[in-house]
Amino acid sequence: MEQHRTRPAPHSQRPPAQRRGPRPATLPAQGGRDPLPTYGRRTPRPRLTGLGGGLFACAGMLLAGGLCWLLFGSSLFVYGLLFLPVAAATALWVRPADLITAPITVPIAFAAGVWPISGGSGGFGGQLMGLVSALSLHAGWLYAGTLVAALIAVVRKAVLIGRRRLPRRA
Repeated sequence: MEQHRTRPAPHSQRPPAQRRGPRPATLPAQGGRDPLPTYGRRTPRPRLTGLGGGLFACAGMLLAGGLCWLLFGSSLFVYGLLFLPVAAATALWVRPADLITAPITVPIAFAAGVWPISGGSGGFGGQLMGLVSALSLHAGWLYAGTLVAALIAVVRKAVLIGRRRLPRRA
């Protein structure tokens, strides 16, 4: 059985990619400013797992439902409008390996977030009936958000497959 090293290899035995010499001193541009302006740098994009994407969508829709309840008096129209960007963001921020989860978790998030504005009264049965009524009467928003997430996931997957098929250039 092969034993792995626990200490780093000496500098001479490291591969060339890991050999580092003295770092060059960086000189600021004229006037002491950074040579690269901040608008030219790329910001890292979030990469959520399937579970993380579902939690993000549910938290976003619960927040949207609460805001609609507080500010707009349980407006399901505003809730539906807020659902579309949350669905798009979920599909854009999920990892490529978990793209299939975006169109699945988005409708679950819609159902979770519609609870504060569903308008049910009474006990558990009244709340459940209000939730079912809100879901059935505003299914158009549910279908639209799911379609947005599915289209974004399909386009992202097609781009990934297209990049794999292109010949690599040196």
